[in-house]
Amino acid sequence: MVRTYRKVIVAVAGGATAAAAAVSTWPAPAGTAERWKLVAHEGFDRPLRVDGAKWRLDPQGRRSPWHVDAFDDDGEAWTKISGPLFKKRLASLNVFRKRVAFGSKGWLTAEVAAVDKDRDGRPDSRPGLSTAGLPDGQKVARISEPGWDAGVLIRPTRPLPPRYRVEMTLRGIDFGGKRHGTFDYDGKHNGYTREPCKTRFPWTFQGALPGKSRCEYPDVTRENGFYYLTILDYATPAPHGNPGIHYRRKVIMDGYYSDDERWKNAGTCDPRTGRIRRTFDGTFNGVNALFVRGDKFREAANNNISNEYYIKTRCGNVSMDEPYGPGGRFHGHLTSAEIRPELMPESSYRFAVERDRSGYTLEMSGPFLHSGQTTLRVHHRFVEDGRPIWHYNQTPGEYDGRFDRRLTHTGPAGTYTTEHTWPKGSAYPDSFIIGDPHLNYYEGSAYVDDIRLFVPRD
Repeated sequence: MVRTYRKVIVAVAGGATAAAAAVSTWPAPAGTAERWKLVAHEGFDRPLRVDGAKWRLDPQGRRSPWHVDAFDDDGEAWTKISGPLFKKRLASLNVFRKRVAFGSKGWLTAEVAAVDKDRDGRPDSRPGLSTAGLPDGQKVARISEPGWDAGVLIRPTRPLPPRYRVEMTLRGIDFGGKRHGTFDYDGKHNGYTREPCKTRFPWTFQGALPGKSRCEYPDVTRENGFYYLTILDYATPAPHGNPGIHYRRKVIMDGYYSDDERWKNAGTCDPRTGRIRRTFDGTFNGVNALFVRGDKFREAANNNISNEYYIKTRCGNVSMDEPYGPGGRFHGHLTSAEIRPELMPESSYRFAVERDRSGYTLEMSGPFLHSGQTTLRVHHRFVEDGRPIWHYNQTPGEYDGRFDRRLTHTGPAGTYTTEHTWPKGSAYPDSFIIGDPHLNYYEGSAYVDDIRLFVPRD
C-alpha cells in the first residue's frame, strides 16, 4: 500500500532546481501506512477565526489560565533570584493573550500573546494566525509576528496519545537567517526590523538585571528562530518569557539563527557526504534536531535552567557540551541540514515526530542544501546508553525516579532550589508546538500547512 500526500505543485519558480520540483508528491516513509492510522488533519482550507478573537489580559499568578510553574512569566524562581526588582520590572508591562480552538472538533488550539509595554490597554504589536493563499491557490496558515514582543503557537488542544506520529508541512519561512550570504536584507537585520530597544526585558536567565533600564538589557536582534515541531512536557503550551521553555522541552526540531561570535565554531552536517561544514560559511538556514537530556544541565550563572542536548545526524552523534568533528574544531549545535527558503512555496518541507514503545524519532523531508530531496530520520530510545530524554514518561509507571536531582538556580539577589527535578511518581504529557514560544525574542512570518496526527494501527 502506498500513500501520497495531496500537495501538487503546478509550477516551479525561477531558480528552483529539479530536486525542488521532485516534491510534487510525497510518498510516506516506508511502512508508514502499515504502522500508522490518520486520526486528525488540518489543511487550513477553511478561514481561521483567530485574528478576530478578543484579547484577554493575562492576570498572572497561579489562577491565570496560562500559569505553568515556578519558571512562569511571573514565577517564584525569578522572584527568588532577582528579589523585588523583578516584580518591579514585570509590573511595568502587561501581557495580552488569545486562546482559540480550531480544526475538526477543535483538535488544535492557537495561542497568541503580545506585550503591552506602555500599559495603555492594547498590545504593542499585532501578531496573528490567519488563512493565506499561495500563488497556486492553495490555502495555508500564516503565522505573523511583526514585533519581537509577541508569540504565536499552534498546539494540540488535548495532550498527545501514548504512541503517535505528528507532522506538519512548511510552505514558507522568514524568521531570520541569511539570504544571499548576509544577515542584512529587506531593510532588516536577521529578520528584525531596525527600530531600537529590542531587548530581552524583563526575562533573562539571571532574572532582572540590576542597574539596567529596558533598552540597556541585551539586544535580541542577533538571535532569531522558529520551532518547526517540538514536544513539550506539559499540556497547554503558550508564548512566555524566553528562559522558561528551556526547562520544558523533550525533543526539538527548530531553526536558530544567530550572528553572535559564540556560534562561529558551530557545525552543519552535509547529509550527502557526511562532512561537517562551518555553519557561518553556509546559508545559515539550518534545522536543529535535538534530544533534550534529562541527566545534564547547564548550570553556569548566565544560563542555569537549560538542559543539555544530544544530537544525532548523518555526520555522527554529539553532546552539545563537547567539541566534535575533525580535531574537535566544532562546538555547539550540530545542525542536521539546511533548508532553502528561496524554493518555497513551490517546494515545501515536512517535519514529523514519532513516539513509539521505545522512544522518539525526528524526521525531516525536503530539498535540503547540497543533498537535494532527502528524508532524514533519527531515533533515540527513552533511555539510551544511560542518557535519558527529559521527562519522557507520560505516566508514573514508565519511570522509576533514577534521574531525579536537586538543582540550584543563581541570580544577582539570591538562589532558587528545585528540590526534585524528576521525582518518582511524576508524569509529563506530550504536547507539540509549531511557531514562536517567546514573548521577548523572534520576529517574522511563516506559512504552515497540513498538520496531521496519526496513531498506531494496532
